[in-house]
Amino acid sequence: MDGGSESSFIEQSMLKCAHMLDVQLLAPQTTRALRREEYDRLVAMGAFADERVELIEGVLVTMSPNDPQHASPVQILNELLLPVLLGRAVVRIQLPIVAAHESEPEPDVAIVPLADYRRAHPDRAHCIIEVANSSLSKDRNIKAPLYAASGFLEYWLVNVPEQVVEVFRAPGPEGYAARARCAVGETIALEAFPDVRIEVKSLF
Repeated sequence: MDGGSESSFIEQSMLKCAHMLDVQLLAPQTTRALRREEYDRLVAMGAFADERVELIEGVLVTMSPNDPQHASPVQILNELLLPVLLGRAVVRIQLPIVAAHESEPEPDVAIVPLADYRRAHPDRAHCIIEVANSSLSKDRNIKAPLYAASGFLEYWLVNVPEQVVEVFRAPGPEGYAARARCAVGETIALEAFPDVRIEVKSLF
């Protein structure tokens, strides 16, 4: 079986299992999370080439489509952050990052330390930013605790429906200890780079 046929077979098998499996009928047996190394191998084989998915706590999770309300703030953040952080940090847009609990999410923006990431995704972050429209519940209730457990210094949740930015700081095993809501008319400074300031109104 060649590489393309093998990856296609694996992808089709996983889709069939997702539609057919009733986990409750497995008792007393349990399911097993997909390990990050296994996920990376599948990605390298092209198993998810036609899908937008990310690995969250060992589970494949589909990602929201990039409608204009989601895409526009991501583009604006990229344009604002790249020039002021050039040579100080790496700004990654919708690329993987290694996180806790067998996770490899693809945040909308990740500000990570300067390094060569050609052989491995970053596992540290100065700031993670998610733009949330339809994904608001997931980004607040699942990703915020995950990013805190991963030790990512700061997390911004760009809340499109309410036009606010929820800022999470002081990460720990139990989540972020500090949280603030910044509305249109306010300005947010990056904790790691206090001179880098974003006006909330510029994102909406």
